[in-house]
Amino acid sequence: MRLPTLLATPFAMLMLAMASPAAQAGDVLKIQAAQLKSLGIVSSNGQGEAAGNSRLPAKVVVPNVQMRILAAPVAGMVAQLAVAPGMAVKRGQMLALLASPQALELQRDALQSGSQAALLQQNLKRDEALFAEGLIAESRLQATRAAAAQAGAAAEQGRQSLALAGIAGGKMGGSLALTANIDGVVLEQKVQLGQRVEAATPLYTLARLSPLWLEIQAPVEVAAGLREGAALKVAGSEVSGKLIAVGRAVDAASQTVLLRAEISKGAESLRPGQVCEVEISGSAGNLRSLPAAALARIDRQAVVFVQTAGDEQGAQFVRKPVRVVAQGGNSITVEGLNADERVAIKGVSALKAMATGVGGE
Repeated sequence: MRLPTLLATPFAMLMLAMASPAAQAGDVLKIQAAQLKSLGIVSSNGQGEAAGNSRLPAKVVVPNVQMRILAAPVAGMVAQLAVAPGMAVKRGQMLALLASPQALELQRDALQSGSQAALLQQNLKRDEALFAEGLIAESRLQATRAAAAQAGAAAEQGRQSLALAGIAGGKMGGSLALTANIDGVVLEQKVQLGQRVEAATPLYTLARLSPLWLEIQAPVEVAAGLREGAALKVAGSEVSGKLIAVGRAVDAASQTVLLRAEISKGAESLRPGQVCEVEISGSAGNLRSLPAAALARIDRQAVVFVQTAGDEQGAQFVRKPVRVVAQGGNSITVEGLNADERVAIKGVSALKAMATGVGGE
């Protein structure tokens, strides 16, 4: 008899399994160990790692609103640098001293315009009194009033110029003290002692280091399943936070999406510019990243085959519907699987044939 030999072939075993009625979603497919080997059926949960908890590369950055640039308000020479990168500073603390002839000019002009305005105010009061007594013409009063207004405007301009330059009014001095405008840390020193600088030349970069942001590069298929507010943590630490933005653009070179997260706990242990890895908890259901070969379609429904039991005698599989969230290259991201479920990643076409009783869709 040749029948035993025929049944021992993989093709024959597949035909025998297909002869049974079509299985429904949730029906158990029992497969013997010999069949598993001959049909090449392999299950795994290694590549099926939860997409919501995958590790992604990230870089620590300071939020823009927490950064300040201390710049030279006028041209001059850096006469003193009082702090260095890494030092903590308080608002109002002197950071640098600038020797500036331009500062002297601003002070001189402000003093002159202030004196002129005060003199013309006195003249205006005198002419108002004389006009009230009928001793001068109205045209003279109007001329004096106009001159006083112009002098007042010039004096105000001088005071505003001093304020913008951070120069104290009422006294002459060529050394200008530059102070911190926030409580924070010096991130960068941009000039050297004795260097001549022009107006608006940056001297220091200051920052407040709590909270901090993380810029995360995520594959498109992972980013598709994430939402703002998703919890995350820095791998191997207690540092945690949440997503505050999911980018809409894809980097053409790396095919990744930029995610932005805010660290609310443990920010003091991070440093701007530091590279780390983060674990993000998905907020759109249970997401799994699988090999594309693990997916089958039955009656236009995306399904995978989950192994529910297995020993040396064989294994059992259950057909389970899933929703495809994203697909790219040789991987897919699906919703509807638990993180610990083993999924068939090879021999899926054979399982599909057993489940449907036919070889096609």
